Amino acid sequence: MQNMDITIEDPRWSTLDFHHVAEVAVWATLAHLDVPDRAEISILACDDPSITLLNRDFRGKPSPTNVLSWPSQERTASSPGGKPLPAEPGFDGEIELGDIAISYDTCAAEARATNKDLGQHVTHLIIHATLHLLGYDHETAQDAALMEGLEVNILGKLGLDDPYRES
Repeated sequence: MQNMDITIEDPRWSTLDFHHVAEVAVWATLAHLDVPDRAEISILACDDPSITLLNRDFRGKPSPTNVLSWPSQERTASSPGGKPLPAEPGFDGEIELGDIAISYDTCAAEARATNKDLGQHVTHLIIHATLHLLGYDHETAQDAALMEGLEVNILGKLGLDDPYRES
């Protein structure tokens, strides 16, 4: 059974039914990539001041951002556009994927600025962050194409629009 620990630090997230949105996004991503059961992930639903501190402390960028992720293991592919290393269970059978933090303020502002539904935007960002936990990145054009293609496919399976297509 998969284990997700969700901490809602900012009460505005409750207007979105954040637990449901996060669970759907994470499980859709893991199912799409055939990640075995018993995966562990933690999500912090916070605000801009909290994510600014995290972004400063972990990335040296003292500004807010929409979502951050901290993989528990380095799984990055050895070549651009390659598939990351698989998520392997530990000695207890659990697969520790890592942690995600997401900011209500930035997500809401981005959704308003692009005229997108907040729930769909947050779903996309949690899929994006979960892919980071699994070793995907967008450092090169090939990596970005692979990751964005996965995001579009997963969102499509959920009946949601391609976030990279202009409306």
